[in-house]
Amino acid sequence: MPTYRPGPVSLIAATLVALFLLMPLLAVVPVSFTPTRMLAMPSGELSLRHYRALIEDPRWIDSILLSIRIGIVSSAFSTLLALSFSLGVWMFQPRFTALLIGFVLLPMVVPPVVSAITIYFLLTSLSGVIPWFGYDTWLGVAMAHSIMTVPFATVLILVALSQVDRRIDLAARGLGASVWDRATKVIMPNIKFGIATAALLSFVLSWEEIGVTLFITSVNAITLPRLMWMGLRDNIDPSIAAISVILILLTVCILFTRRVVGQNPKG
Repeated sequence: MPTYRPGPVSLIAATLVALFLLMPLLAVVPVSFTPTRMLAMPSGELSLRHYRALIEDPRWIDSILLSIRIGIVSSAFSTLLALSFSLGVWMFQPRFTALLIGFVLLPMVVPPVVSAITIYFLLTSLSGVIPWFGYDTWLGVAMAHSIMTVPFATVLILVALSQVDRRIDLAARGLGASVWDRATKVIMPNIKFGIATAALLSFVLSWEEIGVTLFITSVNAITLPRLMWMGLRDNIDPSIAAISVILILLTVCILFTRRVVGQNPKG
């Protein structure tokens, strides 16, 4: 089968497009070293004061830890829901499968503002019954994030299930395996990478979620994206540039590690 390689013009065009997309990210790096109290390019003098502020200011540490906690709980809950639904649809093939899948995917297609308002009224109603699981609580935020990430996790798990040979499930069923054994010992081991990908994507989506979070939080559950948004809206804090650089470096390290591990799976 012939292999097609891009020509020099295509490589140059792709490089220019990549640089154009990366320029806003690269511009954040020098801004993070500014010695001033406002967002500005450094003029000769560099300073690490805004990186120190990330460590010295407890708000940043608290918001990072809160975002991690919410992301883990939200990822676990949304992955569990998506896995249960996907396994049920795949194993039992109900009559209205397409309608059920469309219903689960609704949060993906509904405008985020509509979802945010709906979840806001839900959580404010729950606050009167369960104060620790309502509006402006970290558990409430985790539940809201789960609602928004379940569709994405469902899509990934359904794609993984589409690659599984249904005959292995039929064989296990013919040998007398229970539904639980078929799901946990036959099907799930064959889609473990799809489950892991769904969990990771759910965590990432929860980590960077800001639209819904603005509607359902006030002063107690301040996640990292909300704190960054408050810094841009209220006082243009250059520490936002510093945390942005750290997040960019973390992302680059994760992608580089994944590439190295993918090229050397036995290493």
